[in-house]
Amino acid sequence: MALSTDFERLSLPLRDDFGTAYGTRETAENVLVRIADESGAVGVGAASPAAYYDESVESALAVLPELLVVVEDVGDPHAQQRIERRLREHAPDQAAARAAVSIAVHDLAASQQSEPLYRRWGLDPDVVPTSSYTVGIDTPERMGEKAARAVDEGYSVLKVKVGTDSAERRSANSRAAEPRDDDRARVAAVRDAAPDAQLRVDANGAWGPADAIAATRWLAEQSVEFVEQPVPADDIDGLRAVSENGALPVAADESCLTASDVPRVADAADIVVVKVSKCGGLRGAVQQIATASAHGLETMVGCMVTSDAAIAGACHLAPLCDYADLDGALLLAEDPYDGVPMPGGDIDFQAVAVGTGARKL
Repeated sequence: MALSTDFERLSLPLRDDFGTAYGTRETAENVLVRIADESGAVGVGAASPAAYYDESVESALAVLPELLVVVEDVGDPHAQQRIERRLREHAPDQAAARAAVSIAVHDLAASQQSEPLYRRWGLDPDVVPTSSYTVGIDTPERMGEKAARAVDEGYSVLKVKVGTDSAERRSANSRAAEPRDDDRARVAAVRDAAPDAQLRVDANGAWGPADAIAATRWLAEQSVEFVEQPVPADDIDGLRAVSENGALPVAADESCLTASDVPRVADAADIVVVKVSKCGGLRGAVQQIATASAHGLETMVGCMVTSDAAIAGACHLAPLCDYADLDGALLLAEDPYDGVPMPGGDIDFQAVAVGTGARKL
């Protein structure tokens, strides 16, 4: 079977400036991969490389020609184990680039069989968690406005970004910057604007353990469901301290990249955040979900701010998970691809005819 491949860079404007503990941005930088067979069937995938994982769009673009040669050489999108093993051998440190290829391979394979990816995996489309919608860091007033707009658009689960973009937090000699007082004001503003919404909070590693423990107490007063990555990624002892002494369940994101990281956070967290771009592909994401479940942890399928060409693939992991945070494409002002419909955060697999459901607009 002959396969043809190509790729490109996508610079996608955001609906609103998106603030996290890492900083604020106006665009999402993505790489897009297309794989076609002789009949004209096309699989698409995408990813948004993250600097905090030592990846960039430039590093992904540099390695993609080599990765796509692997796909063409194997020549069969159904040979996914072989393809992903060889992708790891060629680019072990470029998980996002491998993820974009993996999603495209799975999309093409399921499309060739004229079935949706979830059905090819034998998953139940009726057992799917509602996705959260993210409110990025801004002034408390602006965050309240964003939360109110999200609720008006039908979203019942909101993820609130908190933390500071601090040089001290980034220092190798410092555990974290202290949380600013306005983090409390931010969450309170969101709660006031969305009194009936389910809230989750993501600090992206911005706090130290003592401050994170204290924060969980006032977050609990706002009926927050859980806190995601409250301490820096490498502070597993701190993560454990928050889990054991805090008032909320703890989710590990940056502390748990792949299945091999699950054992070290198994007694330090309650939830593992699974992202295709961290795992280097859909097979790796499934392995991480299974490993976390075997350790008695809950799982949340998450995403970067990225095109529906990426989100559509991640959606098919949702039936395996307890929570979903798949709003990456909803935060964009423009996207050349459509994906799995998600009105109000409800993932609609009935609309997926074949593959991942991603399609060019």
